Amino acid sequence: MAADEAGAAPSAQSVLSSVFGFDSFRGRQRDIVDCVVQGGDALVLMPTGGGKSICYQLPALLRPGLAIVVSPLIALMDDQVASLRQLGVRAAVLNSSLTPQAQRDIETRARQGELDLLYMAPERLLQDRTLAWLADYSLALIAIDEAHCVSQWGHDFRPEYMQLARLPGLFEQVPRIALTATADLPTREEIADRLQLRQAQWFVHSFDRPNICYRVAEQGAAKPQLLALIEREHAGQSGIVYCLSRKKTEAIAAWLADSGHQALAYHAGLSHDERQANQTRFLREEGVIMVATVAFGMGIDKPDVRFVAHLDIPGTLEGYYQETGRAGRDGEPATAWMHYGLGDVVQRRRMIDDGQAPDARKRIERRKLDAMLAYCELASCRRQTLLEYFGETLPEPCGNCDVCLDPPETWDATRATQMALSAVYRTGQRFGSQYLVQHLTGSETERAVQWGHDRLSTYGVGESIDAKTWRSVLRQLTALGYLEADSEGYGGLRLGPRAREVLKDGQGVQLRKDRRSQARKRSGSSAGPAFAGADEALWNRLKTLRTTLAGEQNVPPYVVFSDKTLSELVNEQPRTDEAFLAIHGVGRKKLEAYGEQFLAVIRAHMQGDDA
Repeated sequence: MAADEAGAAPSAQSVLSSVFGFDSFRGRQRDIVDCVVQGGDALVLMPTGGGKSICYQLPALLRPGLAIVVSPLIALMDDQVASLRQLGVRAAVLNSSLTPQAQRDIETRARQGELDLLYMAPERLLQDRTLAWLADYSLALIAIDEAHCVSQWGHDFRPEYMQLARLPGLFEQVPRIALTATADLPTREEIADRLQLRQAQWFVHSFDRPNICYRVAEQGAAKPQLLALIEREHAGQSGIVYCLSRKKTEAIAAWLADSGHQALAYHAGLSHDERQANQTRFLREEGVIMVATVAFGMGIDKPDVRFVAHLDIPGTLEGYYQETGRAGRDGEPATAWMHYGLGDVVQRRRMIDDGQAPDARKRIERRKLDAMLAYCELASCRRQTLLEYFGETLPEPCGNCDVCLDPPETWDATRATQMALSAVYRTGQRFGSQYLVQHLTGSETERAVQWGHDRLSTYGVGESIDAKTWRSVLRQLTALGYLEADSEGYGGLRLGPRAREVLKDGQGVQLRKDRRSQARKRSGSSAGPAFAGADEALWNRLKTLRTTLAGEQNVPPYVVFSDKTLSELVNEQPRTDEAFLAIHGVGRKKLEAYGEQFLAVIRAHMQGDDA
């Protein structure tokens, strides 16, 4: 980057303000930037939306030479580069989507010192041809984004990331920074080991995303609850709905479309062109809902996703945290909503047991699923438990999860638990919840008579408890480890490792009372920016201008300005260049590019001109 008017090298603070439009650093960003600028290696763990990109983009502008950014997905690289160019940063991407001539042109620009950052996939970086021309070039740094992809125990393992361990031997004096939003302590250790970052400084940012409201829906029909969430709280807003199977993904997308919403499907079974087209619509249009499998999400840099919904339980808390973290990247209020049932548990366990992973990995996957189940049935603050999983302590309940906002009632379920565990044992530990509920309530069935279960002491022992409560009891006992869902056969329930505590040791059991899951009325606290009257009119006019400008440049609207920036424009209503420059996310380049047009809309609004 060029020196400032006094001839001195620009400071990190001045570049943060003049280029990125931010007044101050967040969390430990400043420490990370200083570490890398001074030539040190760094391992950065920071939540999605926490500002990871600044940690390498800013040093890239402050250090001499070309910065290489390793990224796993073309979509992520394209969005990052488009955003940087909007800021006036000399950035480019080198990947297989470009023509050979375009690739040669970018390499030439890099050699001639015309680029500050160059994004590429790990396999491209490690090609002999690429390494050959980079060997004779001065590199500012090497950033490895989505570094958890190196972990074989993770949910996004990419074998090509393993080869990045060669980098310190090839570029000894070049600082490296590895970044990820999702890694428990064993995964962090694995990243440091596999990427040869044992001497790197670790910067572990808080994993807390206080703007996200975490909610888990208790049993009941998923579709009406999802529709209520969208229509009452997030009408017209962008969101992601995750499903476990491709078939369910397409069915839910079609159902939402029939219900009047812009909904698209995304899964690995679609053609590349269809996936790309749907992803482009999601990124560049307002209010699109993407219904997807886990094949969608990594590398999605869209900041104004207002909700993430899970219609099936994720396999791990890491996966859940990363997927929910795609909501509210702009820091504005967002919702993470999940619906699950015992059928999900059986299916997840079957996927683990039928997989080709070694036994050691299967044990880890089962343990991670158990942690996910326990999270679903919490009667205490969800955020505290989620953060504790990642080694962080939240001293007080968060006040922004369903348990904190509407604390559940609990009841002494010791006797009911004894009944349920005894019924499971006496019927042979091979029947599912539906049959067990019938057995406990004494429902006459042909199977009960056929197998002689109607003569067991547990037949009808729980007739005073209704079937809905029994289903809740069995679900919670499974989540808490008193029962296990057998992934073989038909998914029957069997005694779990904690069953002895109740049957032999007489330990008491407290369970939560199920409640009807209801969506809240839309408000500013749950649905992002909310304005009324004249302010809403200005908000809509600014959004229209943003969409027009984005369309002219063929970039997503948030690349022009984020919702957070538009919201601040509505609240502050600046009338001068200086006031406009003080808005969050407005740097000198964006002032030059858009200031006149946005200020004209604001001035017209203030004068009562609605044209």
